[in-house]
Amino acid sequence: MTQQPFSRPGAIDLSALKRPAPTPPPVGGPAPAAPGGSGAPAGASAYVVQVDETNFQSTLEASMTAPVVLVFHSPSQAAAGDTFAADVAAVVSEHEGRFLAALIDVDASPQIAQAMQIPQVPLMLVLLDGRPATQPIPGPVPVADLRAMFTQLAQQLTVQGITDRHQPRHVAAAEGEEEQVDPRYAAAQDALGAGDIDRAVAEYQKLVDANPADAEAAAGLAMAKVLQRTQGVDLNTARAAAAANPDDIDAQTMVADLDMLGGHVEDAFNRLVDLVRRMAGAERTRARDHLLGLFAAVGNDDPRVLRGRQNLASALF
Repeated sequence: MTQQPFSRPGAIDLSALKRPAPTPPPVGGPAPAAPGGSGAPAGASAYVVQVDETNFQSTLEASMTAPVVLVFHSPSQAAAGDTFAADVAAVVSEHEGRFLAALIDVDASPQIAQAMQIPQVPLMLVLLDGRPATQPIPGPVPVADLRAMFTQLAQQLTVQGITDRHQPRHVAAAEGEEEQVDPRYAAAQDALGAGDIDRAVAEYQKLVDANPADAEAAAGLAMAKVLQRTQGVDLNTARAAAAANPDDIDAQTMVADLDMLGGHVEDAFNRLVDLVRRMAGAERTRARDHLLGLFAAVGNDDPRVLRGRQNLASALF
């Protein structure tokens, strides 16, 4: 499945719902209240909300804090859509507040689908700051692909310094507590938010040194190093250099890094696997080690990493 980096295209036209535009919460202030009360149905995750016309606006406002994942489904038009919505909700919940899943039954709330100009169901759309942050993603999508996609989106959020989390719906409704960022990663995330990549690398390195089993810290370190290596690099110039020098380790690894930042994960992996296949000795080791670093940035459970490791083994042996 193709991954899309976060972006900030035009705002959504909500005129059909005749509701006021969202108002950003104060910087550092509490997260928006749970849309429509507790939001999720009984037994559902604290990071899932059922959406209709009454709480749609407040759900959009929640995207001012952290991404909201809208899932449009219709029991009458596509039975598989309900399963897709449940799968998205389950994967979103694994990220413990990095995302909020907002499930919209278009049979019950057709005005929302009309206002959003939804061309088909099921369909998923990620919002940030009240605007689309990715291209619309048609469903259904296998759970493994969903998990890989949200893992990458979470990493991209961290790279961009977007570290806030949604409050659990029941906690927000009952206690009104301010959301909390995991203190382990606060220093590194603050550095990323300030654009201090070198300090972010150093902070993540401290976490990895203290606990080599901390997978999130290892992924953060690997991705911060990608950012560090690509600072000030022009993409077109880098691609031209790689095309002109196919066996230049530095040129090829630089384009692989840039592909990673652009969301072209498999292109990055395939480029380095091909390089390993062509190289020998110390140069092969350099290419392999660089590829292993990119695997760490994506995460060992990602299916693209599993395929990449298989391809790397084939290239080596």
